[in-house]
Amino acid sequence: MQINPGAAEFPHRQIAAQLKAQVRRGDWGPGERLPSIPAIAEMFGVAKQTVQRAVDQLRVEGILITKPGSGTYVRGTRRRLNRLSRGRYGGFRGYHTDLAARYRQQLVSVGPAPAPAEVADAFGVSDGTSLLCRRHLVRTDDSPVEVGTSWFLPRDTDGTSLERAEAFGRPLYQEAEEATGRRYVSATDTISARQPSREEAEILQIRPDTPVLHLLHVAYDAHRKPIEVSQATWPGPMTTLTEEYKIP
Repeated sequence: MQINPGAAEFPHRQIAAQLKAQVRRGDWGPGERLPSIPAIAEMFGVAKQTVQRAVDQLRVEGILITKPGSGTYVRGTRRRLNRLSRGRYGGFRGYHTDLAARYRQQLVSVGPAPAPAEVADAFGVSDGTSLLCRRHLVRTDDSPVEVGTSWFLPRDTDGTSLERAEAFGRPLYQEAEEATGRRYVSATDTISARQPSREEAEILQIRPDTPVLHLLHVAYDAHRKPIEVSQATWPGPMTTLTEEYKIP
């Protein structure tokens, strides 16, 4: 392990590139702990601060994860989303069945909450309008990988099972169809990249400067009226979005 003092690339980026290459080669496997910062600094003959910057870079990229009081580890999971929200519906549900073996969804809360701007716009109501909100968190063995929320109009959900703080033994859209008497016919997905809110960074256990991918999913009935608006936020560096399709 060495750096080139005459190279145009900063020393911490050179170190990050070499550490990344070692992870890719399998020198350190998923979940394996790296040597300590002082030990790596000694290997490269640099200051500890330089190694820390390299580790910070690889944390932002989603390659490493630091556990306070324990050390720095190779992140064990990279979430691959190959059908986005379509995996929720009908014949596409095999995708979510596959995810269920690796990810655990936990219902966090159910109740009225003020609608954020993008949700209010989708429903055609004023910002801050009180809507029914179902929040969840998706986890892997080592870390949270998704913060999600489903929003419904109170007039559709008053007195229905959707108001109960419980998970259902079937997809949420099926429960919603029965509860509201409206059928999901079409949907739109809008994906954007941004910086996380303070709450999102804390829940997802990422640095505040780590970018996230954000999905806004709007499901419509046959009259093009929204039934459900859902949001999902994922740590960008550890999330890949892949679509496979036929070319006409």
